[in-house]
Amino acid sequence: MSATSDIVQKLWSLCHVLRDDGITYLQYVTELTYLLFLKMMQETGNEGQLPEGYRWGDLTNKDGVEQLTFYRAALLHLGSEESAQRVQAIFANAQTAVKQPRILKKLVQSIDELDWYSAKEEGLGDLYEGLLEKNASEKKSGAGQYFTPRPLIDCMVVLMQPQSGELIQDPAAGTGGFLISADRYIKQRTDELFELSEAEQVFQRQQAFYGIELVQDAHRLLLMNMMLHGIEGAVTLGDTLAPDGQRLAKADVILTNPPFGTKKGGGMPTRDDFTYPTSNKQLAFLQHIYRSLKPGGRAAVVLPDNVLFEDGQGRSIRADLMDKCNLHTILRLPTGIFYAQGVKTNVLFFQRGKTEKGNTQAVWIYDMRTNMPSFGKRIPLTREHFAEFEQCYGDAPNGSSSRVDLGEEGRFRCFTREQIAKRNENLDISWLRDESLQSGDDLPEPEAIAAEIMEKLRIATKEMEALMVLLEGEEAAEATSASVGMPTLE
Repeated sequence: MSATSDIVQKLWSLCHVLRDDGITYLQYVTELTYLLFLKMMQETGNEGQLPEGYRWGDLTNKDGVEQLTFYRAALLHLGSEESAQRVQAIFANAQTAVKQPRILKKLVQSIDELDWYSAKEEGLGDLYEGLLEKNASEKKSGAGQYFTPRPLIDCMVVLMQPQSGELIQDPAAGTGGFLISADRYIKQRTDELFELSEAEQVFQRQQAFYGIELVQDAHRLLLMNMMLHGIEGAVTLGDTLAPDGQRLAKADVILTNPPFGTKKGGGMPTRDDFTYPTSNKQLAFLQHIYRSLKPGGRAAVVLPDNVLFEDGQGRSIRADLMDKCNLHTILRLPTGIFYAQGVKTNVLFFQRGKTEKGNTQAVWIYDMRTNMPSFGKRIPLTREHFAEFEQCYGDAPNGSSSRVDLGEEGRFRCFTREQIAKRNENLDISWLRDESLQSGDDLPEPEAIAAEIMEKLRIATKEMEALMVLLEGEEAAEATSASVGMPTLE
């Protein structure tokens, strides 16, 4: 076991202590972020960013009720204007969930006793990412919605091939997995940026990576994660489906996993630049993504099945996407890889065209779902599971490599734009016979089955609501006509 994974295990084991204080998993990771930040500032010699009197040593010098009182005051002070800008953002509206002095003392002592020398040797960023991954894999934490599995992220990044000098956006940044993986990919190919000029290095650290995150606690984790990986890009707290999203610069590469469900409160996006307004978050995000790409820009986006088949505005948005972009590849993902939702998902790979019409000639679909194991704790998803898909995808990030249709028995097939149009623009295409339906073996985990039922109910409810609105509108129109009075024929 590496020093990093050993430290992650030790930190995670402390959550059992905190459960006695009524603290949830996400609160625990947020709490650890506050404390780890102070300790890491000391370890990396960056305490100059913190106001004097509010540093790690000041916390460890106190005990009992005095320590807890000081800690509460320090969180408020660190979020004030006396701190550096990024420190302010990490501690904005920070409050501790710890109620008992002995719990805080245990946390502080345990963090102080960790093998910080080895952690720094292996990378503090890796330590923090390991902690986030541990939290996301814990079903009860509900953090899966902020964390995309690392093997999937790395597959998407490798296929998109982000380059130094490119603007790379994540409009639903979560805890920063996509941006950090893209940064790692570029650093591995530029000798940790040393092959770049000084100006190019500054661009990579300060401007190349940017995005938005809606949830403040996730935004804190995002800022901390990026800081520990040496990235200073502008990742703001805001709503991509509001005017915040309109202000984002056009991107060369977009890598993202937008949140599932409808917009909070069921309302429409509040930005005014969408051609097809919809309360479906994924369809709204999809519009943002393909409209935010520069001509020739490329994207890889995780989206649930309903985006592929939903009628009405969904059909119009898919047609618009295939006009404005070359939607060259869809990866049908296996079930069980997202703990929070369990709904069926896909990755859409597309490139923005130089024109506004007719950019998609054909869509290649790889079925990594049918007759695959149901991934979860029993069978963890690994990088190797994507090897065959990556080979089929080819070396060109825009999907232009020579490809082979593997036929009805294979996992990789090509469908022309005309074939898709005849299907009412429905991209939810499968052809392999599902052997598990015949054998009854290898059924999905109960959570995945329940989540799929809930997703189908959600879609049916939305369709019923739309029908109700339509009927109410017709009734109102009839009532208006009656009240005005219709002329009678004599």
